[in-house]
Amino acid sequence: MLQFDNVSLRRGPRLLFECASFQIHPGQKAGLTGANGTGKSSLFALVLGALSTDEGAVRRPSGWIIAHVAQEMPATAQAAIEYVLDGDEGLRRLQRELAAAEHDGDGERIAHLHAELDHIGGYQANSRAASLMSGLGFRPQDETRPLTDFSGGWRMRLNLARALMCRSDLLLLDEPTNHLDLDAVIWLESWLKQYRGTLLLISHD
Repeated sequence: MLQFDNVSLRRGPRLLFECASFQIHPGQKAGLTGANGTGKSSLFALVLGALSTDEGAVRRPSGWIIAHVAQEMPATAQAAIEYVLDGDEGLRRLQRELAAAEHDGDGERIAHLHAELDHIGGYQANSRAASLMSGLGFRPQDETRPLTDFSGGWRMRLNLARALMCRSDLLLLDEPTNHLDLDAVIWLESWLKQYRGTLLLISHD
């Protein structure tokens, strides 16, 4: 459960929250609306631990995996689909461990890691990443293009795909339909309906 308990927050002389309290239970989906500058993004920063409260407490399970959309992207030649796959940190960790076990010739460890990968759907990860990219408007040939090929709007779509790739317990989305066309918006709405974790979404509308 995500819980705000009498939270107050100031940014300089401005009071953004005063004695704010709410609870969001696992699997619930909640939206936060309001004008620019009213503290919505600061609320996300509190959830992520990037800001501290002036008063009160923010509580969430210590083991929760939180996904959010990065605002920046490295200017590298990494293939787009590999960047999206990086969103699943558990998958990448197992892949690194498997590569090390194969290098060492540790057969028992190799078998164990293959079983773990199978358990988390690791062998379908590329297909899942490709499906996310397709839903957000990318063409199949875009999967292998380097990150440096993409403009700002398409980079934001890749960052969104990467966040959705994460097998998260809590998904934070700040204006996720920015940079999306209507088809991608409709696809995203459908995807979010099927999302099993807890969702907190910001909108300025």
